[in-house]
Amino acid sequence: MCAFSFYAGAMRLRSTWTDSRLDDFKSGVDSRLDELSSRVDDLSTRVDGLQHTMINGFLTLVVIMVTGFMGLAGLIVTKL
Repeated sequence: MCAFSFYAGAMRLRSTWTDSRLDDFKSGVDSRLDELSSRVDDLSTRVDGLQHTMINGFLTLVVIMVTGFMGLAGLIVTKL
């Protein structure tokens, strides 16, 4: 019974909204969505940069490891 009275109160509040209030609400929602969209775009750019940095670091580590293994192999071959 209590849940029904809450719903009825919410419906009563919604029925008092005028067209101008709804238009103001819509413009507020639109501006917030535009701001959110720009923030997501900025975040996407930052994530892309981070991904690029991680790939470069991984490739650098691979080159260092291969160089080290080749050096060890060279030492082993020269000692035989």
